Amino acid sequence: MSQPETTTAGRTHAKSRTHRLTVTAMLSTVALVLMTLDFSVPLIPAFVKMDVSELPALLAAFSLGPWYGVAVCFIKNALHLLQTSTGGVGEAANFMMGAVFVGTAGVIYDRFGQHKSRRGALVGALIGAVAMALISVPLNYYFTYPVYAKFMPIDVILGMYQAIRPSVNGLLECLVTFNMPFTFLKGVLTVALCFLIYKPLSPLLHR
Repeated sequence: MSQPETTTAGRTHAKSRTHRLTVTAMLSTVALVLMTLDFSVPLIPAFVKMDVSELPALLAAFSLGPWYGVAVCFIKNALHLLQTSTGGVGEAANFMMGAVFVGTAGVIYDRFGQHKSRRGALVGALIGAVAMALISVPLNYYFTYPVYAKFMPIDVILGMYQAIRPSVNGLLECLVTFNMPFTFLKGVLTVALCFLIYKPLSPLLHR
């Protein structure tokens, strides 16, 4: 390859890398804003909040690659530490679940190679949502709630679940009955929003 061609290729690569980093930073900022706009939903304890802050990370995973989606999750939670009310525990759990969600979706989508399609994106995203829901149970059971229990008695936490469904018995049953379906629903909502806005945003994400 001649020197001019090498120089041109280097400039193109540098521009592409700069674009990816710029889009990642932009999506991380949007994710942080969405994370602050959480809200309670019916039939779930009030302290378990709904948000769609994984949406920008999912956009990054599909447009830039799975590791960029994970990076958006990390940056979002790192920035949220400046206003945390959970001592960083909530942010750590949010990052791990979000990374599983968008990382799985992005990897499966990339597996379709040159034949990437909406179907591949949908399959990857739904499998990612299932994976996030499944990992939420051991993550909350062994990590998040034991830390929360140091500040709020576990009986009080269980009482919030039992106020909605008195028959639930024990933290594990509460997490399987409430948190796992809730987390899957959160993933599905994020997927639906992603498919609604991905095409209009595609020029910005890819160029």
